[in-house]
Amino acid sequence: MIERRPRSHRYRVTDLGWRAALFFTRAYNRLLRPRLAAVLPGHAAKPIPLRRAFDALDRQIRASLAHANLVA
Repeated sequence: MIERRPRSHRYRVTDLGWRAALFFTRAYNRLLRPRLAAVLPGHAAKPIPLRRAFDALDRQIRASLAHANLVA
């Protein structure tokens, strides 16, 4: 992803590095960011499957913590 320049302490981004950076930037902008907004409390306009899954996970974590007496 990066390579060292000969006889220096400098590095440069390789073609693969640029492609990976572009891929992850696009994946974040198109997939992760919109879906994160959907699962944050108070941001989802309608219950979508991902929101329901996060809510179920949150309930299970809270129940496990309560069962182990780890919550006040």
